Amino acid sequence: MLVYTLLILFAGAIQTFAARVQVTWDVVYLNISRDGISTWQAIGANGQLPIPPIYVTQGDILELTAINHLDKPVSLHSHGLFQRNTSYYDGAGLVTECGIPPGSQFTYIIETGDQSGTFWIHSHYGMEGIDGLRAALVIRDQDTQLLDEYDEDILLTLEDWGQAPLNSMVDMLKTTPLVKLIPNHPTVLINGINANILQPIRFTPGRRYRLRVISMSFTYWFKVRLPGHTLQVIEADGIYSQPSAADGLDMCPGQRYSVIITACESLEFNYALNVTFYSDFIPRSPGLNPRYHHVPIVYHKDAPTKKYPVIEDHEVNWADELAMEPRDELMLLEPVDQHIVLNVKVINSEMGLAIHAFGNYAYASVPVPPLLTALTTGNMALSPSVYAPQLNAIILQHNHV
Repeated sequence: MLVYTLLILFAGAIQTFAARVQVTWDVVYLNISRDGISTWQAIGANGQLPIPPIYVTQGDILELTAINHLDKPVSLHSHGLFQRNTSYYDGAGLVTECGIPPGSQFTYIIETGDQSGTFWIHSHYGMEGIDGLRAALVIRDQDTQLLDEYDEDILLTLEDWGQAPLNSMVDMLKTTPLVKLIPNHPTVLINGINANILQPIRFTPGRRYRLRVISMSFTYWFKVRLPGHTLQVIEADGIYSQPSAADGLDMCPGQRYSVIITACESLEFNYALNVTFYSDFIPRSPGLNPRYHHVPIVYHKDAPTKKYPVIEDHEVNWADELAMEPRDELMLLEPVDQHIVLNVKVINSEMGLAIHAFGNYAYASVPVPPLLTALTTGNMALSPSVYAPQLNAIILQHNHV
């Protein structure tokens, strides 16, 4: 009985510290030059780009209200949140919702529950996320043991930023071969500004830094390295892992990592955080794909930057999320009730582009979100034939593995 009482008290203590965090985004068009190169009509919130990061604490409830001032629907997806029992707040346009109509507003009630870590929020309707409607979401931990593992928290967001709204680029693809669009490679933004004009990150000898890296990209990949330092990876995509040493991060669009970096003991040198911007599906082009940027890591304003020899990618110990061991040590769910095989194929789109698909159909939106179909068709919702073929619907049984 004493143990049971203590558990209740502990649970109550966590709830006591939980808060309702209210954030409002007035979603608007902005004529802006984020990279100092091109000015065009982007999409921001509250008259701002970049949109400031959102910080909440584990257990908090985030109430995110989107007021749509655009001339098209909007939706907001909290990337990496489980949305247990609240899939209607997932924000996937024409999948879990119809989108917020122009001139309307909607409040997403996002329960963080026991999740913590590094996430981001972006539009999941049309091209709006690529055109600017995206921001970091950090859920601070309540685990004091984890907080004791580092002294300072640094957020690093990585973005690809085009030279025009993506819709115009899609229109160009209808008539222009992809190789001729190479001069239109996007610019790299780090923490919302052109990667060529970054302010330095200051390190203090011996201090432990948690570096949260978010690839808020939609098409390109990023590689991140800090020669002279070891990256202790502790989180991948909002899941905490046992610490594992790596030399670098190879990040696809949407991916997130947290690493702990222990600063060198000496003030003798400064260093450079190397960020490589690249794409495998676009032909290589010197100075454009791949592209190299360097974030100054400053120990002392008068110290020289230490030089390291160039090494090949295959010589780098890249973080491997598939090999990481979860910190909560949960066992695999067994036995397996249902095996699903997804055949990935490359098919030609209507624009003549090679695109990836599961089976014979590439995903395409449908007039009625499948979540609404599932909720309104009774027992017929258990039949894949109720859903459009381009959805590649797979039916799962409740509590099956």
